[in-house]
Amino acid sequence: MTEILSDSEADGRLGTGWTRSGAVISREVELASFPQAIEVVDRVAVLAEAADHHPDIDIRWRTLTFRLSTHSAGGLTAKDFSLAAEIDAVLSSL
Repeated sequence: MTEILSDSEADGRLGTGWTRSGAVISREVELASFPQAIEVVDRVAVLAEAADHHPDIDIRWRTLTFRLSTHSAGGLTAKDFSLAAEIDAVLSSL
């Protein structure tokens, strides 16, 4: 089973733009257009499927909100922060 991170470990792993609320980390980003937002979602979907770890994604026109938590473990794990870094890389590549 994947190890749940302590609050201090989770806070220490937060990347720029990410916030934590309990057992969930989230990031909201505004893209230049709706098609660009959907492109980001498509790219993140491929990464999430490869990692077998899927974020909750809220799409509001050109604003995306990503939420990560390892529900099967009951908290935040390294898997969440790994996928968060991959999401950051997708966003940085735009």
